[in-house]
Amino acid sequence: MDDLTRQQRLYDLWETTQLGGDNAAYLEDLYEQYLTDPDSVAETWRAFFADLPRVSGPAEEVRHSAVRESMRMLTRMPAASLPGGRPPASGFEHERKQVRVLQLINAYRFRGHQVADTDPLGLRAVAVIPELELDAHGLGEADLQTRFDTGSLAIDGPATLGDILKHLRATYCGTVGSEYMHITETAEKRWIQQRLERVGGRPAFDSEARLRILERLTAAEGLERYLHTRYVGQKRFSLEGGDSLIPLLDELIQRGGSLGVKEVVIGMAHRGRLNVLVNIVGKTPAELFLEFEGKAGQAANGSGDVKYHQGFSSDLKTARSLVHVNLAFNPSHLEIVGPVVEGSARARQQRSGDDAGNFVVPILIHGDAAFAGQGVVMETINMSQSRGFSTKGTVHVVVNNQIGFTTSHQQDARSTQYCTDIAKMVEAPIFHVNGDSPEAVMQVTQLALDYRMTFHKDVVIDMVCYRRHGHSEADEPTATQPVMYGAISNRLTTRALYAEALVAAGVCDEGHPHVLMEDYRARLDAGEPVVKELVPREQANYPYAVDWAPYLAQACTAYLETSISLERIRQLWERLSQLPDGFELNANVAKIMDNRRKMVAGALSIDWGFAETMAYASLVADGQGVRLSGQDCGRGTFFHRHSVLHCQRDGSLYVPLRNVSDDQGNFLVIDSLLSEEAVLAFEYGYSTTDPHTLVIWEAQFGDFANNAQVVIDQFISAGEQKWNRLSGLVMLLPHGMEGQGPEHSSARLERYLQLCAQHNIQVCVPTTPAQIFHLLRRQQMLECRKPLVVMTPKSLLRHRLAVSSLEDLTQGEFQPIIPEIDPLDAGAVTRVVLCSGKVYYDLLEKRRKESVGHVAIVRVERLYPFPKGQLSSLLAGYPNAREFVWCQEEPKNQGAWFSSQHHMSAVLPAAGHLQYAGRPFSAAPAVGYAWLHLQQQHRLVNDALGLEPVAE
Repeated sequence: MDDLTRQQRLYDLWETTQLGGDNAAYLEDLYEQYLTDPDSVAETWRAFFADLPRVSGPAEEVRHSAVRESMRMLTRMPAASLPGGRPPASGFEHERKQVRVLQLINAYRFRGHQVADTDPLGLRAVAVIPELELDAHGLGEADLQTRFDTGSLAIDGPATLGDILKHLRATYCGTVGSEYMHITETAEKRWIQQRLERVGGRPAFDSEARLRILERLTAAEGLERYLHTRYVGQKRFSLEGGDSLIPLLDELIQRGGSLGVKEVVIGMAHRGRLNVLVNIVGKTPAELFLEFEGKAGQAANGSGDVKYHQGFSSDLKTARSLVHVNLAFNPSHLEIVGPVVEGSARARQQRSGDDAGNFVVPILIHGDAAFAGQGVVMETINMSQSRGFSTKGTVHVVVNNQIGFTTSHQQDARSTQYCTDIAKMVEAPIFHVNGDSPEAVMQVTQLALDYRMTFHKDVVIDMVCYRRHGHSEADEPTATQPVMYGAISNRLTTRALYAEALVAAGVCDEGHPHVLMEDYRARLDAGEPVVKELVPREQANYPYAVDWAPYLAQACTAYLETSISLERIRQLWERLSQLPDGFELNANVAKIMDNRRKMVAGALSIDWGFAETMAYASLVADGQGVRLSGQDCGRGTFFHRHSVLHCQRDGSLYVPLRNVSDDQGNFLVIDSLLSEEAVLAFEYGYSTTDPHTLVIWEAQFGDFANNAQVVIDQFISAGEQKWNRLSGLVMLLPHGMEGQGPEHSSARLERYLQLCAQHNIQVCVPTTPAQIFHLLRRQQMLECRKPLVVMTPKSLLRHRLAVSSLEDLTQGEFQPIIPEIDPLDAGAVTRVVLCSGKVYYDLLEKRRKESVGHVAIVRVERLYPFPKGQLSSLLAGYPNAREFVWCQEEPKNQGAWFSSQHHMSAVLPAAGHLQYAGRPFSAAPAVGYAWLHLQQQHRLVNDALGLEPVAE
């Protein structure tokens, strides 16, 4: 079929179907039907749609979107409006090209970023994208002066193809490359399109704004040059090459303040941190210089940390109000601070009543290699829109050095085109920008913040720059990247390039940039703060600040009465047992609730689930908050908690602990996403921000916490010693050797005990419901905030001996040591067995069965801080004891033996010697065969009690 016949055929189809402008929706629906199933539409329309030009791209949405736009344009001219009912061939040719022009516009929206000028070094190979060429759309040079309708393109139309093309290239192929067409929500895409296309790649900044950018660039470069000459050879992980980060952050804070933001929480790794500390957050240069000189002081018992891991907080003036800015402390482990910052931001939103996320904004600054390489980035982004972890949008800033230490990007560092592709999983818009184009950086900064504040979703700024000195100032980068560093050595700094541009534009004279640098150096010499917007601490009056001083008042080992009255228990249960009308419980859950009613009445002994629930209920009734998260923690992995009830008729949910009293504290229980590292880090961040909430993370099985080991090592166990950051975080780790194999037995108790020093954390192994009741209440009520690691039970949740009475809750407190419970003759005791956890009940039952009267069994419920004094007093009550045994279920190289034996040996009588009874050394935590597990268990119990060994 020749072209004229084809045109006539398509026109006939259009004419006979009478598709005018008001029928566009019908044609669009028909096209969508064709996309789903081509055979579902008439053959004539199938041929019509198949004949439409294709625009390839990273997704089918490219063609889909382009053709939808084409259909809208095609139906704007009804057949009846044409002379004689049919257009001449040339008229139809124009309409055909009109469709192609609209597809060209969409092609630039989808793929223009691939040819954008975002690399300041110019080393990236220029991509060839056929869809951005005129001939790919049946257009050519002869069409450049032809006027076409511009559709939704944000320029005045009709316009010549030449003007349209110029606008598209300026908007999408300049120093900003925008990725947003992967977003599903049309309103968001249209909003971004309008913002980008109205500017057309030419942001308009007045002279005052441009001079402020220059001043901020001067500060960024000035500090690095000053430190480089004053402290030669010292590592500082300079920002040089990524200088535009300073005006970027300045704009986020200042513009945020104008939009009503009251608090900004920043997380970043070490590169550029010193610059951010001094030039953004307001740390005094004098304090920084003392750290370089090794003279900075540190609180007693603290280890301190290197200068490029330090955090800081301050209040900054903006045009509308003060903004409290907090830069979080961070270890060398890249990206792990991200979820910590998110947790802190969530806590700040909670305490200020900022449910919409309008007042508190998290900002995360990433390295390019780490953003693509660290799995915790994906975990953190995955939390961004979840109910329990959302902070209503984070501004992500990637300082893209185009290298990871010495690893080249495209070849080795990732398998994606961009380091930021992971953010597409939540449809975050991504703006790639040339770091040596400061005004373009300002444009995307404003756009990104406005998007976050409008749609409350994550957004990414990928600032493409370079690293002037290699990984550190002592590095020799030319050894591995000679071409890159050849280009860097010949390149003027961002400040110098921008100063030249301002002078050429007549914004300032040639001497002004020099004056700015000299003024900045003078302020550094004086050692005073260089941030002009900084509010002196004595004048700051942030309304949501938390005074942590009261939580230094008590030691974590201090005595504290944590009992509640029987009347209070009954009152709390009365509220907990009330369900909405028509709420139908699962039969097994209904039985548990009925049993709890009997427990309150004293007809049944108290189990673990009831005691834990009562601890939470009593705390929230007193106005304290409780936040509990983890996989399956609403129900409980082992079907014991049931803090969230599910109606069997309609699936609705009810949380009794949110209805304890009219003025109660907040209770939030979250079945978290399948992550340990990011979720635990989030909860740690929350706990360091809100001392008024008992923050708990529960592992599904205790050994799953090893996925979050970096959080435990770098933050939970050492955060106070390194950074003076207090945390009352609770970790509930199901633990116990019960024949389930190597992976569901041990919570790796030994790892936590190995980390114990300087009273940094608490490690407890409660064995009764009353113990967990008092322990949880104590953790929140005590005027002390130390992380608490709890080895929680599995089978003991329903063990007939692992129960408590109402009196155990209405009197006393948590017992670090539980003495012998059977009425033994103390004078007849010659052997004392010390133990922790589930093995106690195996020992107890065996001793009772064998009528062993000379062996006492003592439970050590708090392994750290170890209760030496209490144990010493208790052992003194057995004057004839000469044999002392530590019994554990874990292998000898695991569990508490190696970390705690010196504590126990130190309190034994002079003639006493501590023996070991437990499993032998093993690489795996437990065996995988039930018969072997039982054999080992019988052997270690007999060994501990001094009975005949079990036959092999």
